[in-house]
Amino acid sequence: MTVNLFSPITLGNLDFPNRIAVAPMCQYSADDGSATDWHLQHWMNLAMSGAGMVTVEMTDVERRGRITHGCLGLYSDHNEGAAKRTLDAARRVAAPGTKFGVQLAHAGRKAANRRPWEGGDALGPTEDPWPIVSASAIAFDEGWQVPQALDEAGIERIVALFAESAQRALRAGFDFIELHSAHGYLLHQFLSPLSNKRTDKWGGSLENRMRFPVAVARAVREAAPELMMGARMSVTDWVDGGFTVEDAVEVARAYKEAGAAYICCSSGGNSPLQKIPTGPGYQVHLATAVREGAGIATRAVGLIDDARQADGIIRENKADMVAVARALIADPRWPWRAAATLGHEFHPAPQLLRGEPFMRHWTRKS
Repeated sequence: MTVNLFSPITLGNLDFPNRIAVAPMCQYSADDGSATDWHLQHWMNLAMSGAGMVTVEMTDVERRGRITHGCLGLYSDHNEGAAKRTLDAARRVAAPGTKFGVQLAHAGRKAANRRPWEGGDALGPTEDPWPIVSASAIAFDEGWQVPQALDEAGIERIVALFAESAQRALRAGFDFIELHSAHGYLLHQFLSPLSNKRTDKWGGSLENRMRFPVAVARAVREAAPELMMGARMSVTDWVDGGFTVEDAVEVARAYKEAGAAYICCSSGGNSPLQKIPTGPGYQVHLATAVREGAGIATRAVGLIDDARQADGIIRENKADMVAVARALIADPRWPWRAAATLGHEFHPAPQLLRGEPFMRHWTRKS
């Protein structure tokens, strides 16, 4: 049987009803890391979309790991309780078979910033900024705060925080954990030679630069073995002298050995000098390279909004899943639209069945 966008897939110990994933999307709407009513409606909406895999936004393992004052976290009992309340509500309305995961992260040198609609730059002295950390004392860009380079104790502390947040994710009821080692955040900062200039065992060679992210993966796997684990990675920095596809394949192999079941293949985010050739599916070749090089399932992501293109990625074995983000913001029923376009059945909740004829009509016209 030909594998397509609506074929089931098993990753680790989890079965997914289709190959459509909701990519993590920061909402910048949390209260000291805790999910709010905004998240309640957002997660419930994603749950009803029909996507088989829903990964909620970058969720930080400590306060100083947040990008902004509004970032989600799993570092307190209140965070955990709010996440459980919100996730329980999403499950009650979810399409059959939908699985929910949380993306655990630390922003490192990209922390203590304003929300995107407030400029996205560093918080000013009157805006309650906080000290930030990284692999090396190198600011992300001019005008950004210079981070403190983590010492041995600091590295060990953050590894332990990831493990603690993994246990909170388990208690909150998530099905899987995704490690955020992309887009210039802390794990990526250690991986990339652009931001990691250390001369100890945590820097220099790729083996040393990946030591911290792999330690995090092992700690998370040990802390919550019941949860399937994956990772998101920037497969290239798009900067000469930066992290490369070849590096990413090696890191993906190490993540797999540490227990990861998939890699979501994104790119960039670690340097203002990056030159990214954006366009629909511009990162698909990265997912293919990691899939073939590391022998691990991959998720393709990046401006994919056409159902036929998404289906082609799966049929042509370029990736194992397709992640959608902005297209789902624009059309929260994008998986329905994809099914109608490709001639597959879809089963909205009974309360939403009256919309099915319209969806089929719209797709016939497009």
